[in-house]
Amino acid sequence: MLFHLLYPLHTVYSVFNVFRYITFRTIYAAITALLICFVLGPWIIKKLSTTGAINSVREDVPTTHLTKEGIPTMGGILILTALVIPTLLWADLTSTFVWLVLVATLLFGSIGFADDMLKLRRGRGKGFKARYKIALQAGVALVVSGILVGALKFDTRLYFPFFKGFTPDLGWFYVPFIVLVILGTSNSVNLTDGLDGLAIGPILVSAGTFMLFCYLAGHSRFAEYLQIAHVKGSGELTVFCGAMVGSSLGFLWFNTYPAQVFMGDIGSLALGAALGIVAIIAKQELLLVIVGGIFVLEAISVIVQVASFKVRRKRVFNMAPIHHHFELKGWAEPKVIVRFWIIALILGLIAISTLKLR
Repeated sequence: MLFHLLYPLHTVYSVFNVFRYITFRTIYAAITALLICFVLGPWIIKKLSTTGAINSVREDVPTTHLTKEGIPTMGGILILTALVIPTLLWADLTSTFVWLVLVATLLFGSIGFADDMLKLRRGRGKGFKARYKIALQAGVALVVSGILVGALKFDTRLYFPFFKGFTPDLGWFYVPFIVLVILGTSNSVNLTDGLDGLAIGPILVSAGTFMLFCYLAGHSRFAEYLQIAHVKGSGELTVFCGAMVGSSLGFLWFNTYPAQVFMGDIGSLALGAALGIVAIIAKQELLLVIVGGIFVLEAISVIVQVASFKVRRKRVFNMAPIHHHFELKGWAEPKVIVRFWIIALILGLIAISTLKLR
């Protein structure tokens, strides 16, 4: 919005020429998102508390979590507000990619909102049945993949992080692949959101990493030099990622241990889906495994635990997801959180290093 209102004035006042630069708009999208969190955060948290959006501790978590009973949830409302408004203000709104990511993020947020409302009514984390929630998510992801591959004629080749010459074309098989990526990322983030600030830290790192990749993919010269896929128009998603960094950082202010608010499914499902779609558009789908390594680890721990118990009637971990395993091993909650953040940061750096390892 500001881009369309102010940039045309650059012919009269040269100072407005700065709005043409994605880097400038990304920085201020992040700052705007951060300020929105700081201004609206206390009010939204108070509203969530007074309207009964209160966390109920599930029975399948460590007993130490009983202290989290009564803390407001659905803080994802704050995150989405601080993500959407700066994007609308600072991004080029003629970009199809920007609208696609925004709408898909809000749709996943709506699914999370409905799930959170059911949990509040039924108590003890009893929201949608898994198959219904997956079906709704798959429906949105299928529409996204259909728009990309069908309407936008998106590149269906798969680019491997460590190889520059190996780019197999999946053709229409790229559609189910996109659905799998979006579902996997969304639900992995959802599984990770179990401790104060645990999920939002890796989200912040992932958003910052893909902010760089979107900028490079959208710049033909940089993409050619680094031998990565050039995706025309993907550079505008840098602004979206900048807003995600700012909103994540702002939310962390209130979500850090001991948390004043939890993001709920409205936040985790939406942010996970957003990361997945951004990675797809930047043609860095496989890099998600590295960048989102914490989310992958959490998801795998649940899969392994369930499979082991069904086949062997034995558990591999004390409790899954794996962050609960470390809690039961005697790690204090802040130690688990910060160590997972450190791992996420290292993985983000490794992902960036692949730019020079092709």
